[in-house]
Amino acid sequence: MIRVGIFFGGPSREREISFAGGRTVYDNLNKTLFEAVPIFVDSYKNFILLDWEYVYKGTIRDFYPPVSFHPSSDHPFQIYADSLPNAESALPNAVGKVLQMTEFKEYFDVAFLALHGQFGEDGVIQALLEHADIPYTGSGIMASAMGMDKSIQKHLMSQAGFDVPTMVTIAKKDWATGHMQQFYAQAKKEIGFPLVIRPANQGSSIGVSILMEDKGERAFAQKISSAFFQQHIQAKDWNALSGPERIKEIQEIIDIRSGIGFPLEVNGATIFHPNELLSTLDKTCLDGYDAFIEGHHSESKVVIESFIKGREFSCIVMRKDNGEVIALPPTEIVKKTDLYDYKSKYLPGLSRKITPIDLEDSKLHRILEECKKLYQFLNFQVYARIDGFYGDDDKIYLNDPNTTSGMLPSSFFFHQAAEIGLNPSQFLTFIIRNSLNERMMSASHKNTSSNLLKKLDNQLISLKQDKGMKKKVAVIFGGYSFERHISVESGRNIYEKLASSSKYQPIPVFLLGNEDGYTLYEIPIPLLLKDNADDIRDKILDYHVHPVVENIRKDNSDITSKYSNTSAVKGPEELSFEDLATKVDLAFIALHGRPGEDGNIQEKLRSVGIPYNGSDYESAHVTIDKYRTLRILNEHGFTTADQLLLQKSNTQDIAEKFKDSFNFPFILKPVDDGCSSAVKMIKTDEELTAYLDGIFREEEVLDQTIRGVLDLADNEEFPRKTQILGESLITSEKAQHFLEITGGLLTHVDADGAIQYEMFEPSEALSSGEILSLEEKFLAGEGQNITPARFAKNQLDYEEISKQVKADLERAARILKVKGYARIDAFVRIYDNNKAETIIIEVNSLPGMTPATCIFHQCAINGYKPYEFIDKILEFSVHENQAKEV
Repeated sequence: MIRVGIFFGGPSREREISFAGGRTVYDNLNKTLFEAVPIFVDSYKNFILLDWEYVYKGTIRDFYPPVSFHPSSDHPFQIYADSLPNAESALPNAVGKVLQMTEFKEYFDVAFLALHGQFGEDGVIQALLEHADIPYTGSGIMASAMGMDKSIQKHLMSQAGFDVPTMVTIAKKDWATGHMQQFYAQAKKEIGFPLVIRPANQGSSIGVSILMEDKGERAFAQKISSAFFQQHIQAKDWNALSGPERIKEIQEIIDIRSGIGFPLEVNGATIFHPNELLSTLDKTCLDGYDAFIEGHHSESKVVIESFIKGREFSCIVMRKDNGEVIALPPTEIVKKTDLYDYKSKYLPGLSRKITPIDLEDSKLHRILEECKKLYQFLNFQVYARIDGFYGDDDKIYLNDPNTTSGMLPSSFFFHQAAEIGLNPSQFLTFIIRNSLNERMMSASHKNTSSNLLKKLDNQLISLKQDKGMKKKVAVIFGGYSFERHISVESGRNIYEKLASSSKYQPIPVFLLGNEDGYTLYEIPIPLLLKDNADDIRDKILDYHVHPVVENIRKDNSDITSKYSNTSAVKGPEELSFEDLATKVDLAFIALHGRPGEDGNIQEKLRSVGIPYNGSDYESAHVTIDKYRTLRILNEHGFTTADQLLLQKSNTQDIAEKFKDSFNFPFILKPVDDGCSSAVKMIKTDEELTAYLDGIFREEEVLDQTIRGVLDLADNEEFPRKTQILGESLITSEKAQHFLEITGGLLTHVDADGAIQYEMFEPSEALSSGEILSLEEKFLAGEGQNITPARFAKNQLDYEEISKQVKADLERAARILKVKGYARIDAFVRIYDNNKAETIIIEVNSLPGMTPATCIFHQCAINGYKPYEFIDKILEFSVHENQAKEV
């Protein structure tokens, strides 16, 4: 096997996306061809051979720094290693082994670069690998350096005849002189409004803002300062904030994606930790002084550009084995806001990706040719992602060439490769193979790359000849519930884990329909890699292949046939459950909510003899119902929240019933949805009325006034229901320690045929607000789950408490007859004598299986990589099916 060192993390503000992308590469490398070696680059630029279990943490903050390094805090601040300046030497060895460049060849043969920004796309890491004689993926030193700085890029592009927006550049040293009026006047004269302000060396829309209209010098200055990662806080404004408002402000300041991050300076004094920042601002502003904050990880210059009116797109360009440069079908980005920001890019459902961009064929061809032209002009190698606009003025503006693309499962990188029929595992093989070919052209890598290239080509031939007897698995996902987008992420993740294995052949099956009925469709790879459930649904209902895409597929059939088992992409095929039984050996249900977690699909699969994951109907149809679940547990002695389930009727009558049963604040939630769907803490009469009006509304669209009262984002879905569940707020009461946890489990069968429960160490869930949000559960880099949970500082105390909590979770699972695997959410009260009280919130019989979900953190502690965990789930399902047949 070829050993692939996957470089991810890094010191840049995009480190979380790099970390998530590196995990995607780690999981999707073909296990027959490659050995994946995780090389985590920390913010101090250490190269760490990472202990593999840390790859599956949700965020870098979940493991680096380790919990043992965290200073005590009264606030839920999430910190990076940058906040612990005196621990730099000790931190790396706590999560792996620090490697020197001279040791690289002992551990890997080729480097796969999933780094972004500084020390990733600027040519520095490329130069270090050149020096170490390690072949690497992507572009070389000079192309990477030019691809990093947007101001240099656009200057060169303008000289070469590419259309670029009007641009003004402000150097940090010039901005520091305080000539704000001069730059403001220059921007108004040379660019006008609307205008775009962006840091010159950041990606993922970090630090980018739009001024749609002239709001004066101060608004202009604030946006420029933000792009330099600076902030001015006036004493009177800070002093007017309440305690919780100050905490929220601190959280925004320290966020490396949208704020300043650590280390930072306040009026010239360096600060490393959120607690120190809070106390400094409190003291400074209380004394009547304003605070000027500036990040150490700042920006050297800021670019101001004219706002381009038109259609935004992204296009992957790459070089084939024969040296020909090709462009994949460009994707249009349909945003729900003016700015395609960090969350819109990476959280399912907040934007739409339409491939190809909806333009006339002639305009599409112009985009393809222009992207290829820029790729060659900048001397990019292997692949690049080129972002741009097709302007209303009929010009093509290529505003952001990237030598490294984001590599999350739904990224443009995989999304467009799927259009020619390559799944992620196959596309990564293509990238590695062509990178070796590119490095072979360099004298410094000629012999090393040539030998590896020959080895890989021989392995590819063997792989085509020996397809093996793989078990066929239907991965069923999608649906129509509020959780449908998360289901797509789960299903896609399961598919990709199985696709890179030597044991299984996954078949993607999308469930389409509504409460009145549903249909199954086997879908091709291009639909599997669409951005979200609604995109996939629309493509199934109106399936056609754009002529330009058809031509691109034909022109690149040599790639598809070399790296895949077929050179053709078939359309979606409607399936009955009987049809499915003739195609597959077993099924993995990746649906959430109804249908899926209610036992309906399980019954259908059982009727045609297809083994399936998770619990049977008898258990699933209970655990889908939060009211019934807690009532059963309460009857068996568990402490639970007080509950009241009410059917849709007069809003005022329902409001009065809830107020008669509970004191403010209390919780309202749907009785059969998960993923924090419409879970709200109700604190006032106004919120109660707004919630009930919203949940029981007749029309599809939610009134903006209700959104405002409930503090819902413009693009946040809020379901319609016919019944609603109220619960008393669970608090610490007299406990010494109180925390929210989520615990996973896996079931096995012993020699006597009895079911045994393997309980994982629970994770502690930290939320930035009152309720753990969907973003914090599933968006890479957004939330924080500490695994194992911080039950106690002392290890002996921890083990005593953990044993009690896991026993409670297992008892609940047995009462509810949960099988296969599950996730149980709960609160835990811990008293002086280490007595633990577990208050269960809900039981998920088909928990989310997205790459960042914490059940993978938990199973890693027990020695399971995600694929191995999934394999155990499937093996149990086969055993259960055999037992039923007997």
